[in-house]
Amino acid sequence: MEGDQLEALDFSSEGLHAEVTMVVTGEPPGAVEEELDNEEEEETSVEVIDSLSLLDVLRVSTIMEDIIDQLSILGYIIPVQYERRQSLSQKTSHERTSMASSTRKSSVPLSAKEKSTGPEIKQRGQDFILKTPTRQTMMTLETLKKIQNDRQYFSDVIANAMKEMQDSGSFRSLLETLGKERDNRINFHDVITREEKGRRQIKSLQKQLVDVKKERQMQVQNGNEYIAHLKDQLQEMKAKTNLENLYMKRNTELQISQTQKKCNRAEELLLEEIEKLRMKTEEENRVHMEIEMFLRKEQQVSLPAI
Repeated sequence: MEGDQLEALDFSSEGLHAEVTMVVTGEPPGAVEEELDNEEEEETSVEVIDSLSLLDVLRVSTIMEDIIDQLSILGYIIPVQYERRQSLSQKTSHERTSMASSTRKSSVPLSAKEKSTGPEIKQRGQDFILKTPTRQTMMTLETLKKIQNDRQYFSDVIANAMKEMQDSGSFRSLLETLGKERDNRINFHDVITREEKGRRQIKSLQKQLVDVKKERQMQVQNGNEYIAHLKDQLQEMKAKTNLENLYMKRNTELQISQTQKKCNRAEELLLEEIEKLRMKTEEENRVHMEIEMFLRKEQQVSLPAI
């Protein structure tokens, strides 16, 4: 009888399951698509919540229970540390114990079966960890922790939604959680977009910095070449100035020497001229004295005769 009821509710359950899968695994919508999806989701959620019957609640609860079971099994399969796996299994078993008290009677054998197979699955997970150490090296501890956190979060969301559905026949908490996740994903994509934009700006700035460095290097190189050229010109000017100074010095020395020679020659000529004039003066004085003596003699001779 239960199988017939589940087959009769197959259409509605598949629709609900497709809705959940689409929201969880779909691509992040844009701003306009997000608003339209929010409006459609609100209308759809109101219609679904108002139209849920007891059979729908049982069907969805069964699906959610199956999801929780699969997530619990996945927690045993994933190779993580034993303490982490033990705490997660205790938390999951506690949640399952609290949920099993409020579910229908058909869920009791399923949970009992899972409890009976729990140690076996746990042992198989441990054997899997011991037998395949190479697979652990392929995944980092951070990745495994993230997978476990996501799995536990999804399990908590499904458990809360199932509890709410069993209590009030609605799953508003699931829709609210999906909305929050959608907003978080949009914010995450916005952060990624801003980060990519920042990276592009950083690359552009780095390229500009490289161009500026190259330009500065070219300017420095040109400046160094110009300084070297000026140094060469300065050396040439110094060498030319030294040659000119040496030439002027030698020329001045030569001119001084020639002038000195000329002065010495003129001095010698003047001395010779002075000597000639002195000798001539002495000759004139001697002649004058002789004439004077002659005239005196003549005068003395002429006086007695008178």
